[in-house]
Order: sequence, then C-alpha cells, then structure tokens
Amino acid sequence: MTRVWKWNRPVTVREVLEDLQQERSIAYTTVMTVLDNLHQKGWVRREAEGRAYRYEAVSTRAAYAAALMNDAWSQSDNPAAALVAFFGMMSEEQRQALRDAVRIVQGPEETREAPEARRQEPPEARQEENPGSAEGAGGR
Repeated sequence: MTRVWKWNRPVTVREVLEDLQQERSIAYTTVMTVLDNLHQKGWVRREAEGRAYRYEAVSTRAAYAAALMNDAWSQSDNPAAALVAFFGMMSEEQRQALRDAVRIVQGPEETREAPEARRQEPPEARQEENPGSAEGAGGR
C-alpha cells in the first residue's frame, strides 16, 4: 500500500515489483498476490490493462489512519480515558497538529465566533461559570 499511496496513481504489479527490488529480492507472484489480497479486502480497485491490472488506492493514507484510530477508540470501554492516554503519548508537534485539525473541523465561523462571543459576555457571567477560579473567588 505504501507504494500505491506514495505514487498516488494507478500502478501495475511490475512497477511495484521493480521499485521493491531496489531494496530486496522479491518475486513477481508475491507482489501480485499482495495486490490481489488488497483488492479482495477493498483497499484497492483494479482495472484491466491488457493481460495485467492497474491498481489504485480506494482511500488516502490519511483516511486509512483515521479509520484505524476510530476503530481502536470505539472499542474502548472508556473512550475519554483512551483519548487522554493517547494525547499523553503525543509529542508537542503532534498535539499542535491535533489543535490545527480541530480548528479545521470546527471551521472558520466557529473559531472566530467563540472568542468574540466570549468577550461580549459581562464579567459576572464568566465568574459564575467558573466559581472556583481566582476571579470567581474574589479576584486576584
């Protein structure tokens, strides 16, 4: 799949074989079997070209990774705890990528409106929301 995703175009068994053979010795039939298995699992689609097939990824690598994460998360008996543990394993770079992704999913209107709406609230409303904070406990 790595080659199919990397090239981002329909590929033949021969192309994948020649690329893999730069790293190690591998048989044509092995590559053909793997691509056929990927087709049977629905990860690639294929189109006949002469006596061979051209294989193309059904989804992107990012979509595949997202599906794996979603599957693992949905199997947890405590999804919130699983997310906390997962976030705890992330590097700062990964956490920043997560924050960026959340902003993208929320869209420009939500990310712009939330801070503006928050600023327009009277200070008393913010204190009531968080009575345990320094502001709600009588100031700093």
